[in-house]
Amino acid sequence: MRPSFSILFFTVMSGAGYGLWMIVGVALAMFWPETSSGEFLTLLRWPGFHIYGLAAGFLLVSSGLLSSLWHLGRPARAWRAFSQWRSSWLSREGVTAIFTFAPALGIAVVVAHDAWIMRTIGDEPVVGGTLWFTATTLAILGTLLAIGSVLTVFCTGNIYACLKPVRAWHNRYVVAGYLLLGIYSGGLLAWALCTLPHGHMRGTRWLLAGVVAAALAGALLKHFYWRFIDRERESTTGVATGLGHLGTVRSFEQPHTEENYLTHEMGFRIARKHSRKLRRIVVVAGFLLPAALALLAVFVPGSWRVGAWIALVTGMTGLFVERWLFFAEARHTVMLYYGAR
Repeated sequence: MRPSFSILFFTVMSGAGYGLWMIVGVALAMFWPETSSGEFLTLLRWPGFHIYGLAAGFLLVSSGLLSSLWHLGRPARAWRAFSQWRSSWLSREGVTAIFTFAPALGIAVVVAHDAWIMRTIGDEPVVGGTLWFTATTLAILGTLLAIGSVLTVFCTGNIYACLKPVRAWHNRYVVAGYLLLGIYSGGLLAWALCTLPHGHMRGTRWLLAGVVAAALAGALLKHFYWRFIDRERESTTGVATGLGHLGTVRSFEQPHTEENYLTHEMGFRIARKHSRKLRRIVVVAGFLLPAALALLAVFVPGSWRVGAWIALVTGMTGLFVERWLFFAEARHTVMLYYGAR
């Protein structure tokens, strides 16, 4: 199928934003409620990783969703998609996306409220009165943020996995890939944000270990996915029409004398030699190099700042190439009616 920049930008950037929100939510739920009073007050006083993560995730998710509107024929009618949540994964994605904004805004309101109290009244009222309440509230909101992010990316993957006419999408690897690559790209962003002033978070080593594990798992998953689509059985016009048992089926006359919407959108093909080169770029730049830099950061702490941004640039570049291949290598069954294979 023909890759569109708007859908590439949407799936990669929104996936990275939701992946980052997953990590922020888990960090709020698991690590920060256990911080001491002094550490927690520092988190409230200065913009830390949780604020950076919320802001970066908001920008990525919002820009991705806006870019998806350009992919629609009539963006002004996008609101109607929310009414079909019972049967449409696209509608479910919109509902879960809106739901996920609620805990994200709630976290921002709680942090801004307590930071305002600290700067206007002082530290003691916060420590004595609302510190426990704030930590518990952030833990609950963080859990909801992580759950909402996972559900949204899950729905995004199922938009493509539910399309039976596209064998490259209708398989068990697609949804798992969207979830895994979302968490992986979010991990790369989280690592880069930790290098900013006051951006350090508890559990940095766990984050780096997660980046390495997600990178290796992503490379392995794409290997099996590509092997699966390369073994696609030969499809013919007889298979598409259901008339193959009668003999050889071929088009008597082309249905159109010029290109139409279906042939333009569904007839895109990429040469196998180019596909192999791009797959190598995905594996090396998208997964192996960031994994090596993350391992280096674990054993050589002085390299983690520079390595974070190199890993982010190379990793996101590889993910854009991966997503381009995801669309370019997909073949819709409808093209068999036009005599194409």
